[in-house]
Amino acid sequence: MLATHNLTIRFGGHVAVNGVTCAFAPGTLTAIVGPNGAGKTTYFNLISGQLKASAGSVQLGGQDLTTLSPSARTRAGLGRAFQLTNLFPNLSVLENVRLAVQAKQGGPHRRGLNLWSIWSDHRHLTERAESILRSVALFERRDTPVASLPHGDQRKLEVALLMALEPQVYMFDEPTAGMSHDEAPVILNLIRELKKDKTKIILLVEHKMDVVRELADRIIVLTNGTLVADGAPAEVIASPVVQEAYLGISKDADKDAEKEAA
Repeated sequence: MLATHNLTIRFGGHVAVNGVTCAFAPGTLTAIVGPNGAGKTTYFNLISGQLKASAGSVQLGGQDLTTLSPSARTRAGLGRAFQLTNLFPNLSVLENVRLAVQAKQGGPHRRGLNLWSIWSDHRHLTERAESILRSVALFERRDTPVASLPHGDQRKLEVALLMALEPQVYMFDEPTAGMSHDEAPVILNLIRELKKDKTKIILLVEHKMDVVRELADRIIVLTNGTLVADGAPAEVIASPVVQEAYLGISKDADKDAEKEAA
């Protein structure tokens, strides 16, 4: 279980995330939605450690992560796509994923898997990396320098690195942003595959409501940094608070439209 309790951050007099208490269970994909400036990405940053909370806590499996660095939270099981992941632009696609696989399998205290050791001595690491690259449709580009990859392929590679780390929690912040219509389905299909593992927790910030409807088991809604709705997708999307906060549709507007129609 991943949980935040009274999670809050203030920037001067502005409260960007205001006392959010929420728990996320394994086997569930939760979409976090809300209007621009609602605090969605800031909430993500507080969970992953990119920002330090003004108050409240973050826990994973009973372990308090609140004071840990982003890298320590990654080792504890939090995986943040497109934010924590760093690509090595001068290395090949395969070498990037192989480093992540080696970091995961070697562990912080295990000897015999030096980060820069000869790759041929660890064929199983290469095989694991190649398997991941096949799953993200990058196997054919495994020898390509990362710096020469188009934006869409770099996003796929970042997901591959996240998969190599085998986190307990997958955090996707607008995973298809900047991708072409043809590229986006690859990322969405990857998330669908990850959902099949019921031991994992998946959090998704996404503006595209068709994606949210298709992938989410649950939706929470933030407005002005405050949690205002939480529940099943159909129920939350249809609720008045979401219609007004996310879609800009108010009850008064509906009544005015009815009067005009009459």
